[in-house]
Amino acid sequence: MSSGLSFVLSNTELNARGFGVRAAYASVHDAAAALRTGRAEFVGGAIGFDTSGITSLIAPERVDFAPVDDNVHTEPDPVVETLSVTPDAVHRARVVAAIEAIDAGRVQKVVVARSLEAELSEPVGAEAMVQRFTATAGDSTVFAADLRAAPGYDGKWLIGASPELLLRKRGATVHCVPYAGSAPRFDADGRLVPDASEQLQRSDKDLREHAYVVDYLRELLAPLCTEIDVPDRPTTISTRHVWHLATPITGRLADPSMTSLDLAALLSPTPAVCGTPTRAAAELIGEIEGDRDFYAGAVGWCDAAGDGEWVVSIRCLELDPRASDTDRARIRAWAGGGIVAGSDPDAEVAETTAKFQTVLTALGAAKPTARPTPR
Repeated sequence: MSSGLSFVLSNTELNARGFGVRAAYASVHDAAAALRTGRAEFVGGAIGFDTSGITSLIAPERVDFAPVDDNVHTEPDPVVETLSVTPDAVHRARVVAAIEAIDAGRVQKVVVARSLEAELSEPVGAEAMVQRFTATAGDSTVFAADLRAAPGYDGKWLIGASPELLLRKRGATVHCVPYAGSAPRFDADGRLVPDASEQLQRSDKDLREHAYVVDYLRELLAPLCTEIDVPDRPTTISTRHVWHLATPITGRLADPSMTSLDLAALLSPTPAVCGTPTRAAAELIGEIEGDRDFYAGAVGWCDAAGDGEWVVSIRCLELDPRASDTDRARIRAWAGGGIVAGSDPDAEVAETTAKFQTVLTALGAAKPTARPTPR
């Protein structure tokens, strides 16, 4: 097997990198069984939006937790040759359809996303793309997952910089920081919105959207924990482009042998990226968007002791490093927002535009002078 990079999860607290591929697992069940029986000491990778469906988890040849210098570029920087985004009008219509479903009582909340596709001027490797995200990630977690275990994904990667911690498990302690409710930091002309954080904290719509996520995690975690701490109100956390409502949740597991992989499969997808009720929201997303595959799932790792860390796979792209028909790299990315009763379709379009900036910045195409080509 190759000794190259196979997995990355890197933030200000921890850097985990896997190299080589000892084994690859196309389901959570198979990866969990390998950890349980000792056939694998560590697995890392991506779980799809449907946790019972598409998965790519890798048992690497070796794991390195040492800090690395991601400012050293080993490859030239290709440029964006073509860029297309789901048109504003199409996404607005999707939001309107979601609001109608809410008004009809089908769901209480649903997260609707739009997509972006780009072609780069030449091939680009996963490590070079990781470096691009790291350069502008701030406090977000940079991740990369080799998708070879998933049917039809050999050679492709999921790479991004997620602001949202799904869970961190150390011993009996589990920590979650759900995000839901967002506001752009900049207006359409690129000017900083001075009171965006304060407006978000007072927004009834965003507080209701956030409460669905917190209640969901509390209901799932409380039966598993001897104690759980959930603050009464969220705080605001900023990425480079977006303000978010966030609530840190900490619990102590009654059964410390429950692994971080078990918990990731249980908790994902949260209402922050799906909706509520979960099944009805997922069905509605399928009707409005189609299959999400790895977007809005989870990326992370789990070791033999059951400890590990998982983030929500947002602010990310799917990379085909060298498309066979063009010998160029191809990109697909997504941005979504939570829709509840009272959502403003135009504001939701603006929110996804702001969220795309993480990927566009990594591609060197943030705030393009020419409007992205509709598709």
